[in-house]
Parts: sequence; C-alpha cells; structure tokens
Amino acid sequence: MFLTGDGMQGGRLHHHIAGATLIGERRTLPRYRFYSVRDEFPALHPVAQSGQPVLGELYEVPMSQLYGLLAREPPELELSIVALESGELSFGMILRRGEREQAFTDITSYGGWRAYREARSL
Repeated sequence: MFLTGDGMQGGRLHHHIAGATLIGERRTLPRYRFYSVRDEFPALHPVAQSGQPVLGELYEVPMSQLYGLLAREPPELELSIVALESGELSFGMILRRGEREQAFTDITSYGGWRAYREARSL
C-alpha cells in the first residue's frame, strides 16, 4: 500500500498500520496532482497533463490489516492503483471520481504531505 498522508511514519494515523513492513520511500510517476482536503488529509488525483511526482511510503500490508485501514479512509478518497517512479504499481488512495478537485487546495508543488505540513507550521 502506498501512503501519502498521516499514515506514514511519524504521522498521527501510523498506528493503524502497526506491524506492516515498510518497503521504503517512493515517488509517484509525474501523473498526479496533490490536494489538501480541508487541511485534514491529502489526496492524489491522476491527471493527463501537468502532473508531478509525489513522495510517500510503500508498505507491505496484510489483507486483514488493509481492510481495517481502508475502513478508516475519508469518503472523498477511493482505492486505486498508483504508478510509482520505480516502475512498481501499488494500491493507494486517490481522490474519488466525481469529487471536484477545484474545491481543495492544490499542494502539488510541495512534493508531499510532510513538506506541506512543515511549510504550514512556519
């Protein structure tokens, strides 16, 4: 599972994947825009143009634990396949089809959720 938000190491939701094996940091292919939803969580959004790589963490999550993790995801997100720069494909959460990305803050230029949160705290 590719995580881009507070489920990553050090994040307030990381305990939900306790025991899952961290494979490592990865970046998406430059096929995504990245949004902050109410400054509560991030959302990847696949695009045909103007995408950029987004930093996250790749985990090996057992299916039983993955089910519990997905049950906690906000309604604005849905499970999809995310393409990574390494050539890997992974499950990941993206902005639900039909959500209007214009309603959310575009944070793509920060390159990741941690960088955005750090910049906001300055």
